Amino acid sequence: MSDITLFGIPNCDTVKKARRWLDQREIAYRFHDFRKDGLTPAQVNTWLKQVDWEALLNKRGRTWRDLPTSEQAITNATQAVALCCKHPTVIKRPVLVSGKQTVIGFDPDNYARLFTA
Repeated sequence: MSDITLFGIPNCDTVKKARRWLDQREIAYRFHDFRKDGLTPAQVNTWLKQVDWEALLNKRGRTWRDLPTSEQAITNATQAVALCCKHPTVIKRPVLVSGKQTVIGFDPDNYARLFTA
């Protein structure tokens, strides 16, 4: 499988697990650091074609908890995209994009299914 991108931040434990899983299986991928490389609305909208915007937001993380209530008052995908681009670390990590498939979070079984199909 080619054209694989893993989105996240390098110091996130879950991102580290996903990278280790891919590396151990010699699966080539490009790492996109949310903080360093940024995010565009087009990238986030592409993910939202397969994933519900509420599933994309990590409401248990520190970034979310530190947001003012006004920024947490999201009611639609357009607002979620804007929030994700402004505060990329509010996104549940990692986001794996393989071809046209998007996977949020890391689950070894889900990754195994994706890469053995």
